[in-house]
Amino acid sequence: MKNIKSMLSCLVATGIISTSCSDLEQFNVNERNITQEQLEVDFQHVGSKYKPIFENIYQYTPAWSYQLQQNLNADVYSGYMTNPRPFVAGANNTTYSLVSGWNNFIWNVPYSNVMNNVDGITKLTEGEFPTLHAIALILKVEAMHRVSDVFGPIVYTSFGDLEKAGIYDSQETAYNAFFSDLDMAVENLMADIDSERFSAFDLAYDGDYSQWVKFANSLRLRLAIRISKVDPAKAKLEGEKALNQSLGVMSANTDGFFVNGSLDHPLATLDNAWADIRMNASMESFLVGYNDGRANAYFDAPTTVSGTVKGIRGGLPLFSKYADELAQKADYVGFSMINDNIHTSKVQLMTAAEVAFLKAEAALRGWSGAGDAQSNYETGIQLSFDQHGASGVNDYISDNASTPANYVDPITPSNNISALSTITIAWDEAASNEVKLEKIITQKWLAMFPEGQEAWSEFRRTGYPKIFPVVSNQSGGLIDTNIQIRRIPFVDSELSTNPEGVAEAVKLLSGPDNGGTRLWWDTGAANF
Repeated sequence: MKNIKSMLSCLVATGIISTSCSDLEQFNVNERNITQEQLEVDFQHVGSKYKPIFENIYQYTPAWSYQLQQNLNADVYSGYMTNPRPFVAGANNTTYSLVSGWNNFIWNVPYSNVMNNVDGITKLTEGEFPTLHAIALILKVEAMHRVSDVFGPIVYTSFGDLEKAGIYDSQETAYNAFFSDLDMAVENLMADIDSERFSAFDLAYDGDYSQWVKFANSLRLRLAIRISKVDPAKAKLEGEKALNQSLGVMSANTDGFFVNGSLDHPLATLDNAWADIRMNASMESFLVGYNDGRANAYFDAPTTVSGTVKGIRGGLPLFSKYADELAQKADYVGFSMINDNIHTSKVQLMTAAEVAFLKAEAALRGWSGAGDAQSNYETGIQLSFDQHGASGVNDYISDNASTPANYVDPITPSNNISALSTITIAWDEAASNEVKLEKIITQKWLAMFPEGQEAWSEFRRTGYPKIFPVVSNQSGGLIDTNIQIRRIPFVDSELSTNPEGVAEAVKLLSGPDNGGTRLWWDTGAANF
């Protein structure tokens, strides 16, 4: 259409056609097209940009994209899952021989599909439609704190600025920007809380802005707890702001942040169709040791060995002979699959149970508005059991004897390992804060399944729960087997297109650009 208009303009200018440009517009109208004016009537010019944001916080279709963006890193490093066969001849992310081609997806998917769309929404809504802008800001923080929690420094405050393109923020700067964006979002929503403007585009809360404020407050509390060791004063300030905001944080399972897409969870494809993922031995240790009623809501019974559930040690080594590999693959693939309750669920990004455990830790740290640590802890367990339809919660909460189970590999006995923790379930008010925190984080870890990104982040921050190390560490000494992997190095796509930016970003790290370097909030110090 643009070429036609240009040609006609030239003809007019040379006098070949004697008419005005405005008269010629009738020749350029395709009646089947939707005009910009029609799009703006119902905000479709803005609203169409939200769906790809929701669907790419992690990309749940196609399933292989999710597999590379999250499953073959955070889901595995969290101790939730592992692969039952040695991808890339056993030298891969799961054995700390990090595959750059895989890890590009952790960076590229949110930048291409989240940040670009948020930037577009901001240009269309900032100042004019503040509540629509607010939702974009909340989604931006939800997506990009995950990216920062993988790499550390990220491109955030300079994104979309042509003069500052590719400049990385330190993780501290990025987190401060997250809090500022949440400030603006909550302020904008509270000013027009009853508006239904977003309802047609909302894949989480049906346009209910009060629920979005609760989510924003809960997200702020998560981020505040995340920095509680490295910047306790800022953490307390932001945490109390979340806890004491008038609409509060998530408290019921209906408050959880789930993406209501039309497809099954991508784990259904990875697990059922491809047999690429199975239960991790660490999950078996806790679920079996605690006689946890959620075990069979999370996982199926194994088909090749006995047991209620059966997991696999993470980081399996390369098998010595191809024939042995085929035999072992068949046996390990028969270990516990993820249950259809998870396969058919909405994509889970934050639950009320997680928030209850955040409040429990906030109470330990003395933050106002947090309530009582024990009450929050037990509420978190109750919410999780209710969410998954599990029974026996009262006996579970009062169990002061059960501890994580030792792991026995019926195929490869050399993989056997004793439980690393003796932590029990029942709250003990006389225990130290460190013991109480281990209980809180262990139960939060169990409740957040299958959201591996947040579970891995909390493991790195606190050292809890005490999950088993990999069997085979092929990092060449860059990653300590017992400390386990701390981050993902900057990806090839950035190294090739933004080498100067990456070079400056490396200077913002506490060490070299490898998987053994701790992030800003990952201090390695005692929790209390």
